[in-house]
Amino acid sequence: MSATAERPAARGLAREIGAVIAKDLLLEWRSRARLLATVLFGIVALALFSFAAGADVAVLERGAAGFLVLALLLSSTLGLAESFRVEQDDSAMEGLLLLPIDPHALFYGKALGNTLFLSLLGPVLAVAAVVFYAVEVGPRALVQLVLLWVLAAAGLSAPGTLYAAMTSRARSQDVLLPLIHYPLVVPVLLAAVKSIDLILNGDPMGQLGSWTALLAGFALVYWSLGGVLFPLAVEE
Repeated sequence: MSATAERPAARGLAREIGAVIAKDLLLEWRSRARLLATVLFGIVALALFSFAAGADVAVLERGAAGFLVLALLLSSTLGLAESFRVEQDDSAMEGLLLLPIDPHALFYGKALGNTLFLSLLGPVLAVAAVVFYAVEVGPRALVQLVLLWVLAAAGLSAPGTLYAAMTSRARSQDVLLPLIHYPLVVPVLLAAVKSIDLILNGDPMGQLGSWTALLAGFALVYWSLGGVLFPLAVEE
């Protein structure tokens, strides 16, 4: 009986999550300002890192993984800060919370949308890395990089969505968000940098699986805690 009751509830939650994602994607498609700004920001960041590293090809190749993850982190701050900007206009957030929608659906819809948004940066920044850092990857390595990039985006999006909701009403959100977000995602950044570096520069000791599991583990923890804490974060 309980399992039968849980299935409609799960389907209802999935529909609500899908509705939140569809709303955000539609708004993003209409303006595309956030996507263009974030992509350009990431490309400029990679270009500046390459100029700072100099013309030494070996140095550029060794630092490519770190530069890519830094570009993702900096770009994510811009994208996450804007993810709740629309909901603050004309008290739209209060209107959403008054609707018969589960707050968990709002969090997971927003977090999945942010993950998709940050994942789209991967192909663009990968092309920029080939240009700026002389990175060469085969088909298998490219698939691994895509999967790792999505994991890193997920690990940044869950706590970022939670903190973006918490700071969305603050006038100094642009300062507060990175201040509280960056320290929490240090394990995700370290695991992502190490995993990408092992793909780009070789993995003679077979460490890639361990670092990828660590990255996935932290992402899972953040997504679980975010779903639990989000209803508290959006309360008045």
